[in-house]
Amino acid sequence: MTEQVSRRDDIGRGERAWMTRGVGGIGTASFLADIGHEVPTALMASLVTGTLGAPASALGLIEGISDGLAGAGRFLGGPLADDPGRRRRLAVGGYTATAVLSSLIGTAGNVVTAGVLRGSAWAARGLRVPARNALLADVVPAGAYGRAYGFERTMDNLGAIVGPLLALALVAVFSVRTAILISVVPGLLAAVAIIYAIRQAKLPTARERHKLRFQVRPVLHGQLGRLIGAFALFEMGNLAATLLILRATDLLTPAHGTQSATQIALGLYTAYNVAATVVSFPAGKVSDRLGARGPLLVVTVGVVTFLLAYMLFAATGPAVTVLAVAFIAAGIGIGCAETAEHAAVAALAPHQLRGSAFGLLATVQAGGNLIASAVAGLLYTVVSPAAAFGYVGACMALALAGLAWAARPARA
Repeated sequence: MTEQVSRRDDIGRGERAWMTRGVGGIGTASFLADIGHEVPTALMASLVTGTLGAPASALGLIEGISDGLAGAGRFLGGPLADDPGRRRRLAVGGYTATAVLSSLIGTAGNVVTAGVLRGSAWAARGLRVPARNALLADVVPAGAYGRAYGFERTMDNLGAIVGPLLALALVAVFSVRTAILISVVPGLLAAVAIIYAIRQAKLPTARERHKLRFQVRPVLHGQLGRLIGAFALFEMGNLAATLLILRATDLLTPAHGTQSATQIALGLYTAYNVAATVVSFPAGKVSDRLGARGPLLVVTVGVVTFLLAYMLFAATGPAVTVLAVAFIAAGIGIGCAETAEHAAVAALAPHQLRGSAFGLLATVQAGGNLIASAVAGLLYTVVSPAAAFGYVGACMALALAGLAWAARPARA
């Protein structure tokens, strides 16, 4: 009875004041940081293959290694973020290092230097993720986790839309190198925003330093462990958007030609990002309204929507309308799933293990995405596109079974 009253009190406080200055600061940091690193990301291909004269395989190697380092950084950043003092320094340092290292790619004189800077920036980006997510849980009441993480995801997705557009505007005026250097400005403003959020939060100062420990087993205990298992199945089917774009391009090229097909596919990808941006906050709000089971139910909606999208990608022909529905469904799926995953971890992880819990979630996301893209890419090339989307669809079906298992009441 006491727990039910506490839960109602948390929800009541969340209804009154979830949009604190701390939440606003963290959301602003996510928006600005995404703009900052999307500019170099959008221009990497031009820099590596055009300016530096390296082959496309070099670009693929750089991106693959960088993604791996980002995943390793997320895993290491989890236990570091368990300590409140380290959590704040890690967030500020991660945002600052990502901004500086990403912008310095514009000074690279050879492909090796560009790769080292890109990998280092992505490692710093990975390190800051658990700290940011744990800080966000610190600055809102438990009844508002869904809205807080939905807002953060909305701002992050919005930055992913604005960043490439800014890159296009910058290269219309400056060189590719100069445009990448200018990207340091929104990146450093993101660091300022996270400092502001920390100061507004007025968190207690840590009196003693926690030992660095990789606490995986305690995080995997009980319902949270079952949920992370289901999240792992989902992430193993969470396909990189580049393969969605490839599928649309392949289908549309015979009827529209390569250039027009590429342009249409990129337009559909923009619709995907817009859908993810629009749905993230409402998904978080619904999660809060539904109470303790809200995150699980919202994740389930996201998984079902993804399953529908993959069925369309597997079966459709060169119909732009059907492809648009598939892209928008996938965008809705990622907006629901990512928001609810974070809200679930914030609600269920012990306070002293929040950093480790978010680090483990981020590692599961990175590792699952790598498996999804690698396996589906292989099936797409060797067997058929339908086989690739059949694989990721099967992962979504398994994830639904995992979520049903996670929803079971705990034994006394």
